[in-house]
Amino acid sequence: MASKPANTGRSAAAIVAALFLPPLGVFLDSGITRAFWITTILTLLFFVPGLIFALFTILRPAQG
Repeated sequence: MASKPANTGRSAAAIVAALFLPPLGVFLDSGITRAFWITTILTLLFFVPGLIFALFTILRPAQG
């Protein structure tokens, strides 16, 4: 049963980055993945949906 290691320093930096630039926060948390591109598109369309999706992506528990 593998889980995402608790690295609070990295996740805190990702959360702060997501507040100012949502795709950057997702990138810091998980790299260039599908979530990064979804966040980028949502942010380009309107900032708030991108912010909400980025925070959801960063704060959700690890799947596994």
